Amino acid sequence: MTKKKFETGFDKDLRFGLERENRIVAILDAKKTKAEIKTERDWWQKTGNIAIEISCNGKESGIMVTKADWWIHILADGDKDVCRLIFDTSTVKKLAKNYKHTLRSGGDGGRSRFVLVPLSELFSPKNLLNNKRTNPMNEGTD
Repeated sequence: MTKKKFETGFDKDLRFGLERENRIVAILDAKKTKAEIKTERDWWQKTGNIAIEISCNGKESGIMVTKADWWIHILADGDKDVCRLIFDTSTVKKLAKNYKHTLRSGGDGGRSRFVLVPLSELFSPKNLLNNKRTNPMNEGTD
């Protein structure tokens, strides 16, 4: 009789952690994945929002046309990078749709159009998860 291998909580957590480490290494490997990198300078501090470009000169641009796997949004304070936010591109496209009511013009002589996403709502489950999972009433109905 063969003994069944029992995975302890530590082993399970270690495996989970190593899988996530490998994902980050892959994100940073330009030979394996593509990343679109945008830097938010100073305005995020004044407005409490990040801006996601969706068009320029009347044509879709930015998140709407990117071929990147990952969207990296850097929040800067002058020359210093305060933090780097890494998202699946599909998540940022969802954010752009969810905040289309905040559409503004600016940048590039006012030719760019972008949506504003409040930093306070950036990590809200409604913005990151599918709708079924964000409603506690739907738990256990998968």
